[in-house]
Amino acid sequence: MPNQRYRLVIVGSGTGGVSVAARMMKSGQFKQGEVAIIDPAKNHYYQPLWTIVGAGVYDKKVTKKKQNDVIPNGVEWIKHLVSEFKPDENLVMLDNGDLILYEYLVVAAGIQIDWNKIAGLEGNLGKNGICSNYSFDYVDKTWEFLKKTKAGDNLVFTQPPMPIKCAGAPQKIVYLADDFLRKNGLREHVKIDFNLAGPGIFGVPKYKAALEKVLEEKKLQPNYEHNLVEVRAAEKIAIFEHKGERIEKKYDLLHVVPPMSSPDFIKRSPIADEGGWVDVDKYSLQHKKFSNIFSLGDCSSLPTSKTGAAIRKQAPVLVKNLLSLMKGDSLSAKYDGYASCPLVTSYSTCILAEFGYDGKIMETFPFDQAKPRRSMWILKAYLLSPMYWYGMLKGRA
Repeated sequence: MPNQRYRLVIVGSGTGGVSVAARMMKSGQFKQGEVAIIDPAKNHYYQPLWTIVGAGVYDKKVTKKKQNDVIPNGVEWIKHLVSEFKPDENLVMLDNGDLILYEYLVVAAGIQIDWNKIAGLEGNLGKNGICSNYSFDYVDKTWEFLKKTKAGDNLVFTQPPMPIKCAGAPQKIVYLADDFLRKNGLREHVKIDFNLAGPGIFGVPKYKAALEKVLEEKKLQPNYEHNLVEVRAAEKIAIFEHKGERIEKKYDLLHVVPPMSSPDFIKRSPIADEGGWVDVDKYSLQHKKFSNIFSLGDCSSLPTSKTGAAIRKQAPVLVKNLLSLMKGDSLSAKYDGYASCPLVTSYSTCILAEFGYDGKIMETFPFDQAKPRRSMWILKAYLLSPMYWYGMLKGRA
C-alpha cells in the first residue's frame, strides 16, 4: 500500500523540477498539497555562475539559496532519495522504503557527477593544485590556485567525454585563465595545456569556427582525444589516455571536469533507454512507453545540450503537454531542441551560442553572436542570474 498519494510527483528539485512545479501551480489546475517534489538537497545552486566564480568574478555564496526558499508555495517537499521506479503501478519508492503513488510523474533528476571514475582523485580535490568549477565546495579553489600561478608553471585543463552539463564550461575557465595571466604579465611564462576527450572544440560548425579563431588568437593548441583517467596527486602528475596510450603530464594547477552519466537509480529503472536516460519523445517530452511520465533536463534522453537555457524552453512545452494530457487533448506543444551556451572568452567578452536540433542556429539578437562581445558578457555576468531566480524558478520565464 502506498504511504502517500499525489496527483503530480516531480523527482528532482533542480532547475527543471522547480520550474515545472512553479508553472503547474500557476496553471490553476492543482490545489495545495496535490503536487510533491522529491529531493533531499537542502540547497539550490545557480551553477552557470560557477564558471566565472572560479575566475574570481563572484563569491560562490551568491550562487546558493536554501531549497525551501525556491520550492513553490503549495508544493510538498519530500526530503528523500528515490530508490526505485514502479511505472506499471504508478509508484515511486523512496530510500526509506516508503511508496509514493502518483497520477502523473515528471523526472527532472539532473546528471550524476562521477568523480570516482578518475583514479586517484578521491580525497585530493581542492588540494595539491587540483580544482574544479563543477563543484560548489571546490570552485573557489580554482581562483585560489590560479592567483598563485608563477612563471614556469604548467596549468592543465580537462574535458571528459560527452555528455556533460554545460559543455562549454571546460573551455571558459581556460580563456579566463589566459586573460588573467595576460593582465598580470605572466602569459608568456606559463604553459596552458587544454586536453579534451572529444575530437573538436564545439559541435556546432558556426561556433566551432569562431572558437578556433579565439584559440588561435590566444595561441592555445588544445590536445584533442586526450581523456583524463588518473591523478597522482603527491607527484602532481595527470595521466591521460590518447588513442590507446597513456600520457603523463606534470601540472602545477589541474582543473578537472569530471565524467558524468545518468543517475544510477534511473539507469537501472524501467523508464530508462539503453543509454540510461529517461526515454522520452524529443518533441513532446512524454515517455515513449508510459504516457503519464514526462522528463526534461539533464537526465532525459533529449538529444540536445544539457544546459539551464535548454530547460527554460523545455519546461513550458512539458507543462502544456501534461495539462493537455490531463484534459484528454492531443499533445500539441513541441520542443525544438533549443539550447544556449554563453561562451566566455575573457573577463569582458562572450560568444552567445544558441542552437537547436541538428545544430540549427537559433540566435536571439540582430547581430552575429559568434563574435566575442562585451554586451554578451554583461548578459552572462549580470543579467541571467536574476532572470533565473526571479523568472525561471517562479514560472515566469
